[in-house]
Amino acid sequence: MVRFPPSKLGNGPEADVNGQAAMSIGWNTYDPPSEVCVQYGTSPDALSLQQCSGSSMTYDTSRTTANAVTLSGLAPATTYYYKVSSTNSTVKHFFSPRAPGDKTPFAVNAVIDLGVYGVDGFTIQNDMSKRDLIPHIQPALNHTTIGRLATTIDDYELVLHPGDFAYADDWYLKQKNALHGAKAFQAILENFYDQLAPIAGRKPYMVGPGNHEALLRFGPTMPTAFASTSADEAARVNANKARMLARPPFWFSFEYGMRALRRAGQQLEFLEADLASVDRAVTPWVIVSGHRPWYTTGSEPCKPCQAAFEPLLYKYGVDLGVFGHVHNSQRFQPVYAGRPDPNGLADPKAPMYIVAGGAGNIEGLSGVGTKRPAFSAFAYADDFSYGQVSFLDANRLRVDFIRSATGETLDTSVLYKSHTERFVVQA
Repeated sequence: MVRFPPSKLGNGPEADVNGQAAMSIGWNTYDPPSEVCVQYGTSPDALSLQQCSGSSMTYDTSRTTANAVTLSGLAPATTYYYKVSSTNSTVKHFFSPRAPGDKTPFAVNAVIDLGVYGVDGFTIQNDMSKRDLIPHIQPALNHTTIGRLATTIDDYELVLHPGDFAYADDWYLKQKNALHGAKAFQAILENFYDQLAPIAGRKPYMVGPGNHEALLRFGPTMPTAFASTSADEAARVNANKARMLARPPFWFSFEYGMRALRRAGQQLEFLEADLASVDRAVTPWVIVSGHRPWYTTGSEPCKPCQAAFEPLLYKYGVDLGVFGHVHNSQRFQPVYAGRPDPNGLADPKAPMYIVAGGAGNIEGLSGVGTKRPAFSAFAYADDFSYGQVSFLDANRLRVDFIRSATGETLDTSVLYKSHTERFVVQA
C-alpha cells in the first residue's frame, strides 16, 4: 500500500461582507494530530500568524484522519505562505480570493471525472479500453491532466471539480485488489489525493459529489456563506435565505472577483434564492456547475436534471453551465429547452453549456456519437482533455478546451454578454 506525507487539498475561497477573504486548508494524517493548526503569513520566512480548529475527523474504514482549518481575515488577492501542523510538512503558498466586484481578468479550470494515475487507474498509454494493460508505471504525471495543471500553475486561479474523484469504487477492476476490498478503496483514495496535492495545496479546489463518491470528505473545507455584497435590500434578503438553505459540499455558492459560482444540488429553493440575489453590478458573470449534464452527445442526457434546473438557469440569466459525468469534452451553443438561442454567442438569453469530463480515469473515454444536435459546437474524445474558463472582462468570457498530453488548444470560443440588468429575471 502506498504511504505519503500529509496532502494539502480542498482549499476553498470565501469573502466576507467587509471585503476580507478566507481560505480553508485541509490535510490528512495517518495518526490523529495533537493539534490542528496552520501557521501562515505574507512571507515564507515569517509565518507569524496562526489559526487552529477542532476539525479532525475519520470514519470506520478510513486509514487516515482529515483535518481542516479556515484562515479568516485575509487580504484579498494576496499571496500567503502556510505550513500545517505536521512533523513532515513544508511551506506552501496560495493566492487569496479576489473580492467580489474585482474586475481583474482571471481563468478557472474545469477538471471533472478525474481518476487516479498509475497501477490502479489510467496511464499515459491510453488505449481507449476499460482497463489499462500496463502492470506498473511510475506516477510522474508528466503526460496527464494533473501534470498539465502543474506545468500551467500560474495560468489559472482556481479549479472546479464537481464530481467523481479517484474512481476508488472501481478497485475491483484490478485483480490484485480482489481480496482487499475496503483497504484497496482507501489506498486508491490516498494515492489520488497525494497526486493531486501539488495542485490542490496551492489553488482553491472547489468540489462537489458525483456518482462515484461513496465518501466525500470536503465538508469542513467548503465555503460558508456570507452576507450579500450588494447594496440592494432584496438581494441581501435572498442571499440570507440561500445561506440558510446551503449544504456544502452538496450545494453551495461563492463569489470570486467578477463571477459568482453556484453549485446546486437537490435544493431548488436554495438555487432560486441564490440566483435571485446576484447583483450583476458586483458580479456580472454567473456560472453554475454540477455533475450530470442535460446537454450531451453520444450519451444519455439527464432529463430529470433538465426538468428541475434548466428553467431556473434561464429565468435568472445564468451565463455558463459546467458539467461532467460523460467522459469527454463538449461545448454547446447557448440553448434553452432544446432550442438554440438565435443570438448565438452575441448576448444570448440562454446559458452556454460545456461538458468537461474527459480529464482521465480508469473507465476510459466516452464516444461522442455520430448524431450530434445542430447546436453542438465541439465534441472531443480522442485523448484526455479539460476545460478552461477565462473571465476577460465584465462582458467577455472565453472557453478553451486543452489537450492534457500536449497543452494544445482544441477548441476556443468567446461569449459576449452585455450584463446591462442588475437583477436578471426572464420570462
